[in-house]
Amino acid sequence: MKRAGYISWDEYFMGVSYLSAQRSKDPSTQVGACIVSNDNKILSMGYNGFPNGVSDDEFPWEREGEELQTKYPYVTHSELNAILNYRGGSLEGTKLYVSLFPCNECAKAIIQAGIKTVVYADDKYDGTPANVAAKRLFNAAGVRYYKYQKSGKKVEIEL
Repeated sequence: MKRAGYISWDEYFMGVSYLSAQRSKDPSTQVGACIVSNDNKILSMGYNGFPNGVSDDEFPWEREGEELQTKYPYVTHSELNAILNYRGGSLEGTKLYVSLFPCNECAKAIIQAGIKTVVYADDKYDGTPANVAAKRLFNAAGVRYYKYQKSGKKVEIEL
């Protein structure tokens, strides 16, 4: 008889997204993403941070101030990092798990990469222009998106 209480695929992949987010050095927002094939294989992961080779000690992490003194022009979002980290060919028809609903810029990359489903944990920017634009883009391109339903299960990992 198989073990009871094992986690579902959605729990597993959203858990991977949450774990990936823990690599982010952003002091205010940590976002993780995981791209999965139709047969439930992890293809790529990403988290929000500066591009490879850009020092996270020399660039700003601030959220407010003159634009070039904030993180926004420099940080790569988790979804784009996951897409760019993939080296296996096409992402056509895949599913993306992400801890925060994608912005409009990431939505464009998701669509162009051929990702067909987005599962998100939080939509804290719901109703903002970037969020409305992302949903409009997804709807127009036929990208399905839905909110991850938390199960309440807890997984403890000692590292």
